[in-house]
Amino acid sequence: MGTNNKIHRMEFPGLLFVISGPSGVGKGTLCRNLVEAVENLDYSISVTTRPPRQGEVNGEDYIFIEKDEFLDKVAAGEFVEWAEVYGNYYGTPWKELQKALEKGRDIILEIDTQGAMQVKKHYPNGVYIFLLPPCEEELRARIEKRGTEGPEVVKKRLANLDNELKVMNEYDYAIINDSIPDALGKLKAIYTAEKCRTWRTLSQWRG
Repeated sequence: MGTNNKIHRMEFPGLLFVISGPSGVGKGTLCRNLVEAVENLDYSISVTTRPPRQGEVNGEDYIFIEKDEFLDKVAAGEFVEWAEVYGNYYGTPWKELQKALEKGRDIILEIDTQGAMQVKKHYPNGVYIFLLPPCEEELRARIEKRGTEGPEVVKKRLANLDNELKVMNEYDYAIINDSIPDALGKLKAIYTAEKCRTWRTLSQWRG
């Protein structure tokens, strides 16, 4: 998307957006599209021990490291949240996230529900959004089409859907991703509405 279509920048303080949802729901695609559409929004890059999928770039999609290095970072307290998901570790670095928010950058985190609940303890004023597939069968089709997991892993991912739905009420918004353009439009609307909340607008207005 071109610069002319971007939402106008809002100043300090930065706002944290957290996006969760089942594997295969389209979180990555929607987050990338939203970052392209919003001028002051950056993607927080997570650290993971899982191997890169086809087309993923180290330092852009994820920071890929070995398990031992990841656990060393956990011991050193370098993550605001971390979790083991389907045998792989994922974490969000404290330092980069806090620095960006203090500079007034809005940040979007694409993380699982375990991580989101950890983040919420530290950033209760963040905006928490849960993405849903149109139905379970559509979710299965999307995961299988991706072609990166075997049948057992697909089965585990689908079985975990019920656990993820149990915490959905902890989120501020829920979006059914039946089509990328419609879901993206709703994400943009949420972003604009949240930036216009009274206390945030007054904070900016008073400088």
